[in-house]
Amino acid sequence: MVFFFNKKKDDKSSANHNAEKAAGGQTSESGIGIKVLGTGCAKCRALEQAVQAAMLELGINEELEHVTDFVNIAAYGVMTTPALVVDGKVVSYGKVLQKDEAKTLIAKARDL
Repeated sequence: MVFFFNKKKDDKSSANHNAEKAAGGQTSESGIGIKVLGTGCAKCRALEQAVQAAMLELGINEELEHVTDFVNIAAYGVMTTPALVVDGKVVSYGKVLQKDEAKTLIAKARDL
């Protein structure tokens, strides 16, 4: 009986290790850049458009990534979408930003 519980504990620690590796890989692989986190709903698309317009005005010439996978979204600690991530840091969540709001948050996060 004790072996069963020890086995289960080992399985949990192995699962936690794998989850940490996955989360760590997400952050280190793609820490730089601007991302919209969301399921692809109308609010998420509206945020994406506002962020693209803000990036254009700021002269940021890079691809905007739209993350729709729940596991990747949760790895950022976001439970309410849409969210905006700049260089690995969540700067807004649960709100559709207007272009000027997005522009301000991106400029502040990047010290522009």
